[in-house]
Amino acid sequence: MLAGAGLLGPASAETVPAPVKTPFADYTLDYQTATDPALQAAIAALDARLRAKHGMTEEQTAVGVLDLATLRLALVRPDQIYYGASVPKIGILLAWFQLHPEAATSPDPTTRHELGLMIKVSDNEMAAKFSQQLGLKSIQQVIDSHGLYDAAHGGGLWVGKHYGKGTERYVDPVGGHSHAATARQLLRYYLLLEQDRLVSRAASAAMRGIFASPDIAPVEDKFVKGLAGRGAELRRKAGWWEDWFHDTAVVTGGGRHYVIVALTHHANGDAYLEEFAAAVDDLLTAKK
Repeated sequence: MLAGAGLLGPASAETVPAPVKTPFADYTLDYQTATDPALQAAIAALDARLRAKHGMTEEQTAVGVLDLATLRLALVRPDQIYYGASVPKIGILLAWFQLHPEAATSPDPTTRHELGLMIKVSDNEMAAKFSQQLGLKSIQQVIDSHGLYDAAHGGGLWVGKHYGKGTERYVDPVGGHSHAATARQLLRYYLLLEQDRLVSRAASAAMRGIFASPDIAPVEDKFVKGLAGRGAELRRKAGWWEDWFHDTAVVTGGGRHYVIVALTHHANGDAYLEEFAAAVDDLLTAKK
């Protein structure tokens, strides 16, 4: 079952479950966090194999995997900044809940659905609607407040232009992109979301519901295609523009609980992403 089917939507004040201590509750992912030697070697080898297969250079991929069940981390070029395409729309979602705290406990059904369209099928019209309401500089201030962009360490998540319309544009200081992302900061975003540390516990639950949006069919590509038929459930945000192809997800179901991120800048990026997701799932679900 894919793309969060069967998951609940945003929780109200009455339905937010009591916090449960998880293995990753106190885990911190920063610039000093050590990778797991075995998983690091496996992910680096996988990246090298797929790049060779698809004619890609080291500068054309960056990936990260965090197994939340075992706290094993692997990172390949995690602080190499990329044009983010639609992936930074997750920053708009974060800013919406931080600047509209009432949305966490009293969600408007129409707004919830429109945010779901922005995240799950990458609707540019909806993204522009919310970014124009919030303001680009306000969105980036929220992103920065969570440490998700750090110019001293390669950059990170950046929203500097309304999607699909307008001339207002602010480029990120590191890469000069209007929309940007790094693998490390994308992993951090999803980790903080799973830890209920984005805005508040209620807001994090509501945002997870937006990612799931079971009433909206997923786009059957990239990670979704790679994990088809495996009993996996995805809360994901993909992005694509010209020869930039990216995917990011929290994967659960069948004992899984991991975060997977891959950024590519190559015409064969879609194929890389599909194969990367399947191979990572094989690694993390292999019987010991």
